[in-house]
Amino acid sequence: MENINEFLQHTRHQYDKGIISDNQLLEDPIKQFEMWMKEAITANVAEPNAMVLSSVSDQCPSSRIVLLKGVDESGFTFFTNYESRKGMDMKLNPNVSLNFFWQIQSRQIRIEGKVEKVSSDDSDLYFKSRPRDSQIGAWGSSQSTLIKSRQELDDAITSLNNLYKDREIPRPPQWGGYLIRPNRIEFWQGRPNRLHDRFLYELSNSEWRVFRLAP
Repeated sequence: MENINEFLQHTRHQYDKGIISDNQLLEDPIKQFEMWMKEAITANVAEPNAMVLSSVSDQCPSSRIVLLKGVDESGFTFFTNYESRKGMDMKLNPNVSLNFFWQIQSRQIRIEGKVEKVSSDDSDLYFKSRPRDSQIGAWGSSQSTLIKSRQELDDAITSLNNLYKDREIPRPPQWGGYLIRPNRIEFWQGRPNRLHDRFLYELSNSEWRVFRLAP
């Protein structure tokens, strides 16, 4: 490829997988999310629970992919290192956003809300369900910090495997779950000619209101 900008300028994808109409929407956006997630799973979307988490610190946004591990009427749950960059961001500013994009369905879901830590019991319970290697990894990686080499990380993992050989691995105190309590959820269905369907749910006085947005 000689000119990447020419490729970028002329690349087009026609979205024609479906529509959203007002009478199709559920009153509760969490129920609507669960319905779309089930449809994404049925459609064999690759890693349908992968989501872009955006946090803000010192007025500078930062985004990364994390995995959704739970959803209920309270909100959306994921797990990570509390001392990572995102953990530090969320400690200073609890306002975050999530973004799901399922290309084969031409669907996107944008979520905004405030984040809080889940209980220690809930974090312990999920940590115990993780593969053993993932448990070791949570201890071995001081996420987002500088390291000298890959060997430094590999040596730490080897030491931890020896330390916890034939023993249950406890949850690291710096690792656990977060719950995002949403106040805005937008459902986007791609349509031809960029005339997409967009519906926004906003929380007001503990009730959800829904609006159609221009594409």
